[in-house]
Amino acid sequence: MNITLWIVAGLLALAFLGAGAMKVTRRKDALAASGLAWTEDFSASTVKTIGTLEILGALGLILPAVTGILPVLVPVAALGLAAIMIGAIVVHLRRHETIVPQTVLLVLAAFVAIGRFLVPFGG
Repeated sequence: MNITLWIVAGLLALAFLGAGAMKVTRRKDALAASGLAWTEDFSASTVKTIGTLEILGALGLILPAVTGILPVLVPVAALGLAAIMIGAIVVHLRRHETIVPQTVLLVLAAFVAIGRFLVPFGG
């Protein structure tokens, strides 16, 4: 189970690090033109904040466990990313868009959160 949790956390970290970096480094209009039409509903600073939170969540999935410093932050980071995905699902539902990717990420983040609260890192 520990290996599965590491794999899922690693994949989630890569996904959120990439998505967050894109939101932080690209202009809002460029994001909208590349298919992230939801960005039109938010200010540029809100989009950058979401990206920053995704990056911090991605780092929180890995760094506390790797360093051994406050590993309890791993499931907390996973819960934070799950909360972001709940917000994303609401936004996409309001826009009558698909919620499949957000739902998959939500389920995976919840899996890591629950798993890391229950399974110690050595277990």
